[in-house]
Amino acid sequence: MQQLLQDGRTRCPWSYAGMSADYVRYHDDEWGMPAYDERRQFEFLILEGAQAGLSWSTILGKRAGYREAFADFDPARVARFNKRSVEKLMLNPRIVRNRRKIEAAINNARRVLEVQDELGSFSQYLWSFVGGKPIVNRRRQMRRIPATTRESDAASKDLQKRGFKFVGSTIIYAHMQATGMVNDHLVTCFRYAECARGL
Repeated sequence: MQQLLQDGRTRCPWSYAGMSADYVRYHDDEWGMPAYDERRQFEFLILEGAQAGLSWSTILGKRAGYREAFADFDPARVARFNKRSVEKLMLNPRIVRNRRKIEAAINNARRVLEVQDELGSFSQYLWSFVGGKPIVNRRRQMRRIPATTRESDAASKDLQKRGFKFVGSTIIYAHMQATGMVNDHLVTCFRYAECARGL
């Protein structure tokens, strides 16, 4: 951790909040990087929903457990989970054992398949709310980063209309930031330009 923080690179202040090397690496390697993969989009739909009311460091620490418990984030496999699957997941200490969140993840997998059947791609569907390309902001202070935007409001409203759960606008904006639909790295952060270039 100390070596990461002393590498001479300026980072977004939140990246230190988790006080772990994994948290800083998440900021450095993933957050804000445009993601178009169907499974990656489904993964963050599950993880951001699971975070509701909790810290991101808690979810990041359980990410491997989620990957194993939720079939490597394959929506087709998760969609086949049943009541027995839910009871098994409720006993799994490697994930957040919240019944509503577990049932929402399974429900959302089924809704993802419906979007894929209708539109061909869940990822493209989500990207459509930002015009198909990242929104690159130029924020210099953390307090300038909003919790929601009109784009996250629109996506949240449509997802809810389609039957998705745990997709409020705040959760969806966090999802957009994580998957690079929005670049909210501060302009002073070394990852700002890299993510803007898709590196």
